[in-house]
Amino acid sequence: MAQNQLGNSGVGTGNGGSNVLSIVSFPLSAIAILFFPIIFGVVAIILAAVGLARKERLAKIALVVAIAATVTGMLLGAMAVSAVS
Repeated sequence: MAQNQLGNSGVGTGNGGSNVLSIVSFPLSAIAILFFPIIFGVVAIILAAVGLARKERLAKIALVVAIAATVTGMLLGAMAVSAVS
C-alpha cells in the first residue's frame, strides 16, 4: 500500500502537469540575448523542444521565446563586433 497515488513516479508521464523544462528554457533564453547565444540559446531551444515532446503546457511559448532570443543575441553580437572593427 506504499504505492504512489499516480501509480508510478509521475516523471515523464506526458500529462502536461510538469513544466520544468519549459520554465528552465526561459532564463536560458534571457541569458542568450547577452551572453553566448550559440550555447545558451541552443540549450534553451533543445529544452523547449523536449518539453514540447513531453506535452508541457508552456513548451510552445518557450520554444518561440528561445528561438527569438537566440536570433536576437546573435544579431546583437554581430552588431557589437561590426561596431568594434
